[in-house]
Amino acid sequence: MPVLPGVRSLLDLILPAECGGCGMPGTQWCVRCAAELADDPVLLRPRVDPGVDVWALGPYSGPRRRAVIAAKERGRRDLAVPLGAALAGAVGRLQQWGELDPPDVAPVVLVPAPTRPRAARARGGDPVTRIAVAAVGARRVCPALVMRRGVRDSVGLSADQRRVNLEGGVRLTRSGAGFARHISSEITALQRVSVLLVDDVSTTGATAAESVRVLSRVGIRVGAVVVVAGVG
Repeated sequence: MPVLPGVRSLLDLILPAECGGCGMPGTQWCVRCAAELADDPVLLRPRVDPGVDVWALGPYSGPRRRAVIAAKERGRRDLAVPLGAALAGAVGRLQQWGELDPPDVAPVVLVPAPTRPRAARARGGDPVTRIAVAAVGARRVCPALVMRRGVRDSVGLSADQRRVNLEGGVRLTRSGAGFARHISSEITALQRVSVLLVDDVSTTGATAAESVRVLSRVGIRVGAVVVVAGVG
């Protein structure tokens, strides 16, 4: 009897059939893939410049590519834990390098990149948000952005087409509006935060650029973009 997709996802969550990074049987995330994702983050040069540095855990290949696809398209929610740990490690490294303020000066708040509501529902939630929560905890994750209706799927679009497709296509959520008010308050002025935009993959930089623009318009300054994998 075939196993229904939902049942299979539940079984994979409880007893993962294979490593999400390389396919090794009998483990959720193998030591080799964990070591590869723990490498130093790399600076990207996206074709659409978001105006801030864009850092990736590495290229969109190998265990990073496989894990992103498994988390987004195959229901591997369990992969949020190792990907979140790798993201937290990269943020810590950037703080050590002086690319970000140290945590005692400006605690990190992660803003997941926007997704289309329909896509998030189809996936049982947003994988990027799950990764962010696994990295820093729910209290320091603000789902401030969402895609507007009418934004096309970006697969197959060129950099210019993606940029045009996303112009005006990202809006602030209710949580984001509340976060903006908090950022502009006198209390927050005395207690700085380091706001990072996070995503699974950076391709052209168009999503990051539009997201940074929307956040900056309401007074939220993004310190950097950090992604699991970068293309190109």
